[in-house]
Amino acid sequence: MRLLYRPLSLLVSVLGGLLAGVLFKRVWRGVSGDDEAPEATSPDHSTREVLLAALLQGAIFGVVKAGVDRAGAKGFRKLTGEHLDKKD
Repeated sequence: MRLLYRPLSLLVSVLGGLLAGVLFKRVWRGVSGDDEAPEATSPDHSTREVLLAALLQGAIFGVVKAGVDRAGAKGFRKLTGEHLDKKD
């Protein structure tokens, strides 16, 4: 069963990354009014803006990743009765 978990986990992680990207764009648009977050090397944006964008992006991606990983582990445990952290 664990062999099946890996490819499914990878697929769900990719979908979670896409979701996090969409969520970040919406949050950034709401915070700044801009459609795109500034690049770290952009001369057109302040350091404060660049760091705020990086902070928001990191937080959103981290929360979405943890949520997706947690949901996947709980779903796997519910379906199989196995804990992923067990060492065989």
